[in-house]
Amino acid sequence: MILKSFEQFINEGVNDPNILKAVFLAGGPGSGKSYASRQVFGIDDATSRTSSLGLKVSNSDDMFEFILGKKGVSPGDLASMTPDEFDSHIKGPESSREVAKGLTSKQLGLWLTGRLGLIIDGTGRDYDKIVRTKDKLEQLGYDTSMIFVNTTLPVAMERNRLRDRKLPDNIVEDLWNEVQKNIGRFQSLFKGDMVIIDNSESGDFNQMHGDKIKAIEKIIKSPVKNPIGKEWIRSQR
Repeated sequence: MILKSFEQFINEGVNDPNILKAVFLAGGPGSGKSYASRQVFGIDDATSRTSSLGLKVSNSDDMFEFILGKKGVSPGDLASMTPDEFDSHIKGPESSREVAKGLTSKQLGLWLTGRLGLIIDGTGRDYDKIVRTKDKLEQLGYDTSMIFVNTTLPVAMERNRLRDRKLPDNIVEDLWNEVQKNIGRFQSLFKGDMVIIDNSESGDFNQMHGDKIKAIEKIIKSPVKNPIGKEWIRSQR
């Protein structure tokens, strides 16, 4: 029975839309990345795990907030915590942040088994980690790309203050600076498969960034280019 269920999962994977496409979503806190991703990918709400394009959303932040809630902590309380209190939730193997990462990783492993299309949601602060993940995905047969949602620091600071899960201003600034340093490196890494969205201004997102949305859809819907991925599809069919 277990083997039969596993085979059914694999067969469903090869017939899913936009398999073997992995999109890295980068942008610091307050960039409006979550809102932008809902507009670009057709995600119904912030907690959804599947986009209208068939991509699965891998994001440890939602799991982090869920675990915080189980502990009776509101995400909005993070900004007013002392440094020690804040660190207790984000540092160490037993912290809410690390537990959330572990659970998210297990979920991602299941999706990778079926080579399902992925949105890997993060800040983009750790360049080396993204390089390692990109390499591993490509070894599995994935085509990889990146969407970078950018904004000015003042806008990021203001939007962070309006979020439910607020971060201290100094951490927002530090993250913003770290992410900015990586934009050029990401452009060299992903080349023509990177789309930058300047999300500093408010307005009709689809109207302002229609050309970027079309470019992203073209990347996702194009036939798989990775030779390993092509062979995997042939073997499954």
